[in-house]
Amino acid sequence: MRFEKIWLLVWVILAAVSPAVFMELATKMNISQALLAPSFAHWCGTDSLGRDLFFRILAGSSVSLGVSAGAVTLALFLGAWLGAVAGYFGGFRERIIQGAIDLFLCFPTFFLILGVIAVMGPSLWNLIWVIAITGWMGVARLVRAEVLTLKEREFILAAKALGASHGRILFKHLIPNAAGPLRVSGVLALSSAILIEAGLSFLGIGVQPPTPSWGNLLMEGKAVMGAAWWVLFFPGATVFMTVLSLNRLGESLAHGRRTDS
Repeated sequence: MRFEKIWLLVWVILAAVSPAVFMELATKMNISQALLAPSFAHWCGTDSLGRDLFFRILAGSSVSLGVSAGAVTLALFLGAWLGAVAGYFGGFRERIIQGAIDLFLCFPTFFLILGVIAVMGPSLWNLIWVIAITGWMGVARLVRAEVLTLKEREFILAAKALGASHGRILFKHLIPNAAGPLRVSGVLALSSAILIEAGLSFLGIGVQPPTPSWGNLLMEGKAVMGAAWWVLFFPGATVFMTVLSLNRLGESLAHGRRTDS
């Protein structure tokens, strides 16, 4: 198994168990142990409130990965549905969806997210929704292109001849056969979502303290990076390695798909 798969598998498991196992350890304060350097007692050192940074990174994984996975799942569902409708039906439906895609792509994504979060207020659900709503366009374009090719294939024509409904053709035949590029798009979108969550939390408008996330751990580290480099370094390294692993996994999935085809 390649390194990126092992890294991601470990973090998925940690994210699943961390709320029950690590959250109490991550929030335990001891001012007398503030800003201790990494050691055997504290593998990643402690922060300005004496909290163990290693456990805070573990606890933050459930928030950062959970928000990102939820946002990408919604974006994939919305983009796949709209792209399939546009490619299959064509006509005015396609023009409306294409117009919506072009409209969303006119705005810089991160600044659009900043504006929406500023209006709606920072919360986990708002963060998930706004990342999803600003991330479905690429998926829709990808699925539309696949559906335009697939809908002329013999198995689709046979399904139509047998009287299959439009909904059955879309959800039983077209979208499942577009799953290959969707997997690649989903993995790459997940890495982007992690960076967006980290950026928003770093700016103070994402996940709010005391709930730990990788982004607000970076924000906390910025304030003390001159005196305690580890408070910024270890969360940053975790984000970097996770995003790098997702990008490499996406590239390997895309390469495998090209090889199969």
